[in-house]
Amino acid sequence: MRKKLKNLLKRGMVIGGPVMRFFIGFFFPKKYLVGRHFDGGYVGWVWAIKGIWFQRFLGFNRYIPWPAHYTIKVANVERIYFHPDDINIFQSPGVYFQSLGADIVIGKGAYIAPNVGIITANHDPNDLDQHLEGKAVIIGDRCWIGMNSIILPGVTVGDGSIVGAGSVVTKSLPAGCVAAGNPARVIKMVK
Repeated sequence: MRKKLKNLLKRGMVIGGPVMRFFIGFFFPKKYLVGRHFDGGYVGWVWAIKGIWFQRFLGFNRYIPWPAHYTIKVANVERIYFHPDDINIFQSPGVYFQSLGADIVIGKGAYIAPNVGIITANHDPNDLDQHLEGKAVIIGDRCWIGMNSIILPGVTVGDGSIVGAGSVVTKSLPAGCVAAGNPARVIKMVK
């Protein structure tokens, strides 16, 4: 039964892509309904249908204008920049995007695992009710941020870098490295 449903969805989404884009366009801006997950495939449409249910009807992440997993948290969606091909990064459960006072820029082809925190502003240690000035976080193209990692304010992760699971990235990382630990350190370079 599951395989039949999957085949039906795949056939229907490929043939009916423009129809789906029109229908789902009532719930999400069409600029987010393009790219590799929507053009010629069905997985993006499944995310969009789930997004309609969880975001629009049940109210989880109602303010996020693109299909997102119901457990992610996003502060200030206007300051998050990503390529439409990479809407999959918003399908990982438990991810926290805090873009207070600064931008989060996610490069094309980046992967962000579940329970990752990307933070642009910390609390002021002298007044915990206030935040320090935000600093942009930039994740380069083709990066992989491992599960349960935290990227702190002002960090740039260079293109093609990998952040190991459970790492706390406090300083910028060069392109093409593998970094892990708390605080994260470069372990090796990758080709």
